[in-house]
Amino acid sequence: MTPDLRQLRYFVAVAEERHFGRAAKRLAMTQPPLSQAIRALEEELGVALFARTKRTVELTPVGADLLPEVRKLLAAAEGLRPLAQSLARGEAGTLALAFVSTADYGLLPQLLREFAGRYPGVRLQLAEATSDVQIDELVAGRVDAGLVIAPLPPRHAAALTYLPVMREPLIAALPSTAARVRSRNRHGEPPEWDETPVTLADLAQLPLVIFPRRLAPGFYDIITGCYGAAGLTPRIGQEAIQMQTIVSLVSAGMGVALVPQSLRNLRRTGVVYRPLAERAPIVETGLVWRTADVSPVLAGFLDVVHGHAAALAANAGANASA
Repeated sequence: MTPDLRQLRYFVAVAEERHFGRAAKRLAMTQPPLSQAIRALEEELGVALFARTKRTVELTPVGADLLPEVRKLLAAAEGLRPLAQSLARGEAGTLALAFVSTADYGLLPQLLREFAGRYPGVRLQLAEATSDVQIDELVAGRVDAGLVIAPLPPRHAAALTYLPVMREPLIAALPSTAARVRSRNRHGEPPEWDETPVTLADLAQLPLVIFPRRLAPGFYDIITGCYGAAGLTPRIGQEAIQMQTIVSLVSAGMGVALVPQSLRNLRRTGVVYRPLAERAPIVETGLVWRTADVSPVLAGFLDVVHGHAAALAANAGANASA
C-alpha cells in the first residue's frame, strides 16, 4: 500500500512535536489512533521512523532524512487546489500557438504582449509554420490555434473556426539599387520605406520572389492575381517558404516581392519598401482553432484576439470615413 496524505500529516506533526500527546492535541484527535496510524505507516514503508522511550520520541536517521521530503509532498498536495482553480480560469497551463512568418512583424507581438499581461502564468509554445502546415497540426491536435493567411482550405472547414483579425495591403519590397530612391538618410543610405508609389508594370520587369503555391495557395494567388488584373504576367524567379528569406533574396538583388504592409518592420540592408501605384490587394490574417476543443487557456487568448480584431476594425472604419 501507498501512504496517504493523512498518515504523512500525522508523521510531520509527531516529528515536530516530539511527543504523541502534544501531536494528538494539535491534530484534534486522541493519542491511541495517532500511535496506530504511525505504526501502520512504518509497516507500510518497512522502516522505523521514530525511536520511542517511555518519556521521549525521537526521529530515527531514516525519519530525519524523510521529513523534508514529506514536507515537500504535502506542500505540493496543498497546491493542487489553487492550481486546479487557476487552470479552470485559464490563468495557468500551456498554449501551443503556430503563426505565419508575416504575423511576426506586427500582429503576433501585439497579441502576445497583451495576453502575457493578462495571463502571466500561462506558458507559451510558439512555432512558425506556413498556413497549410498549421491546419494539419491543428487537425492532429498538436497545436491549440494558429495565425494563418486566408482563405482556409475547404476540406477542414467543418472542424475549424476562423476569426478574421487583420487586413492590410500588399506593398513592394525592392532592391535599393532598383528602387530609384530619391531621399537618403544621414548615413547616405536609402530609407527602408519610401512613400513614392511603384507601378506593377515596373515590378514586372524584375523577377518575382514568392511563396511556393503548393504551400500557400491563397497568398500566391493574391499576388499573381494582382499582376493579372493589370494585364501583366509575373516572371517567377525564386521561391522561399519564409518571409525573412524572401526579403533577404530581395536584398541580394534576386528580384522583387509583394509583401504585407507590416513587413516594413523587417529591415534589411539593401531593401526598400514602396506602396503600389495601383489599388493594392488586401491580405487577411486570422486565427483558426478546433471548434470543439476550446480549453480555458485558449478561451482567454480568444478573448484577447477578439478585442484586438474589434479595435483594428474600428480603426479601419474611422480611417475610411475620414
